[in-house]
Amino acid sequence: MFVNITIQRRYAGLASMLLASSLVLPVQAQSEFSLEHNELRAQLSPVRYATLAAEQGGKIKRISVREGQRVEKGQRLVEFDCALQAAQLQKARAQLAGAKNTHTGNQRMADLNAIGSVELNNSLIEVAKAQADIAYLDATIKSCTIDAPYAGSIGEQRAREQEFVQAGQPLLDILDDSALELEFIVPSRWLGWFKPGHNFAVQIEDTGKTYPVKLRYTAARVDPLSQSVKAVAVIDGQFEELLAGMSGQIQIAPPELTPESASEVPTQ
Repeated sequence: MFVNITIQRRYAGLASMLLASSLVLPVQAQSEFSLEHNELRAQLSPVRYATLAAEQGGKIKRISVREGQRVEKGQRLVEFDCALQAAQLQKARAQLAGAKNTHTGNQRMADLNAIGSVELNNSLIEVAKAQADIAYLDATIKSCTIDAPYAGSIGEQRAREQEFVQAGQPLLDILDDSALELEFIVPSRWLGWFKPGHNFAVQIEDTGKTYPVKLRYTAARVDPLSQSVKAVAVIDGQFEELLAGMSGQIQIAPPELTPESASEVPTQ
């Protein structure tokens, strides 16, 4: 019985080693395949994108754009119903005018020694308070509209006109598609020659065309398990048919080895 238990333990240890190898080998084989065939999967994404949210709670009065529409920087996108805030601002301006008149009268009386400095200073404080109210309401009125932070295209629309939304609630997605990025994984052994500015190509399956690409940067950390590193490139040029979310294959031709670089650059 002791011998059987020992054999079972040895077989269990061997099975664990084989299982661990089966988990590691596919990742390494994928890197070898990519290196041999010089093709890597990648997806287009915008350089900048953001989800625009409501800065205050209120009812949406108008959304002047639709999904997929191109917009310019500063273009009006969303407008809230801020009639109440506008009325409060008008009231605050009237209170400021009254506070200024009171302070002017107190100043004249103080020049004649008719009132003390306390009354004069209090009237000046009332002017400052009215000015602060106006500044607050001005900022509130400005948040009643949302303008495009940069030129791009409208993505998903998350709210509709006449809906009441809370502060911080997402409203629209905006994508800066003036330049499209590609994220993909390359073997870490390529870092000896795969530097920012390196030119190569990508074949986009959605259009069936090949486009020039330029490497922007590689990540600062290598994945020790797969011996790979993330790379980010940008489409070199403007192509109206390209949209974020399209995917394809990166096509890279590693440079031929020289005796000096043979120890640094991997062979195919």
